[in-house]
Amino acid sequence: MSFSTYLRNEVNEIWEASFQHPFVKGIGEGTLPLENFRYYILQDAYYLSHFSKVQALGAAKATDLHTTSRMATHAVGTNEAELSLHENFSNRLGITEEEKQQFEPAPTAYAYTSHMYRSAQYGGLADILAAILPCYWLYYEIGERLKSCTPEEAIYQEWIAAYGGEWFRELVEEQIQRLDGLAATMTETDKERMKENFILSSIYEFQFWEMAYTLEKWPFQSSLVKEGKVHV
Repeated sequence: MSFSTYLRNEVNEIWEASFQHPFVKGIGEGTLPLENFRYYILQDAYYLSHFSKVQALGAAKATDLHTTSRMATHAVGTNEAELSLHENFSNRLGITEEEKQQFEPAPTAYAYTSHMYRSAQYGGLADILAAILPCYWLYYEIGERLKSCTPEEAIYQEWIAAYGGEWFRELVEEQIQRLDGLAATMTETDKERMKENFILSSIYEFQFWEMAYTLEKWPFQSSLVKEGKVHV
């Protein structure tokens, strides 16, 4: 059994909870209120801006030029492909520049990005890949599960198509193979740390849907904003 297959089996219950989450199912059925998707787009744009930086940190920590080049390409791709998709959605959902400037990440978005930076700060490329792979892989599986859905809302159709396409599958498989290659050189202690990163990110992915479904806010948010405690 490959290490990636082992990890996937370990998080099966968590990922199944994501597949069954009302936010995800609401996209496929077309029943999710646009208010919740609008909130998600703002939070996800924040997350992806940091996701691409963690990918770039992975490029810096790679030990060969090919991997450095590929990780850098993934970072560029996040900005050019996914963030451009979000920009398209933002325009259609009426998200203003003022809203973007005043944006505050929700607790879950802030914690998830912090977790990724921690994996990069204290680990190597293998730790980074273990922390970022659930985002790639879970979204691909969701895209595959929802690709036969035909929600009336065009934005939901486009979101599903973005993650169910061949180009995205190739990116996911590339990173899975990279993780397995690195895991083959790791100690058992290293692999346990990678497993922890993978599981935590899988939990945060589930929490991200919940965050958007409940329109999560900070407790004492006005105080946080006033004191400048939350930085994007």
